[in-house]
Amino acid sequence: MIRTIYTLLLCMMLIAAEAQQEEALVEIKKFQDELNQQYKDAKNSPLEPKDRKRFKKHDFYKIDLKYRVVAKLDRNVSQEILQIKTSTERLAKYKKYAVATFQIDGQDYSLTLYQSMDLSKSPEYKDYLFLPFLDKTSGEESYGAGRYIDLRITDGDEIVIDFNKAYNPYCAYSNRYSCPRVPEENNLGVAIRAGIRYTAKH
Repeated sequence: MIRTIYTLLLCMMLIAAEAQQEEALVEIKKFQDELNQQYKDAKNSPLEPKDRKRFKKHDFYKIDLKYRVVAKLDRNVSQEILQIKTSTERLAKYKKYAVATFQIDGQDYSLTLYQSMDLSKSPEYKDYLFLPFLDKTSGEESYGAGRYIDLRITDGDEIVIDFNKAYNPYCAYSNRYSCPRVPEENNLGVAIRAGIRYTAKH
């Protein structure tokens, strides 16, 4: 009887895990589709007109759920307002929100999450978190100045970071934009082969 209950519980856990994975895959594919559509849209695309006409879709790494991690948050960070350098002379104002610690292939890594002082004033983006990062693919397989991930503030001490949703700064496609540079503390010592790749063809 006990063995039967244990087997049933195990089956239920496996079914739940499979459902979560399927939900994650749908979510990532939706992100990719929406990003492609945005770049085709003349009103919202960061691409120069000549590049937009040639654009078909982004080059993404194959989706890999090992790069969708649950990170532990340490909010015990300085609340000092930082002036982060950008690709222009502008200085962007951000505040550290938390340090997120997670594992990939059994190794511990950490990244700092930031909150934009300008966006935090908008009701739509008051819970928006900015995650810029560099990794060992930067400048080789992905954009040399790093990639970004958008997150939202959540309750509790954990947050899901999905590197499959990593995208390029607009500056990768046009010098019309002023993009925050990745702080040195967010340079990961591992290759993140997930999210958007980059070639100069755009």
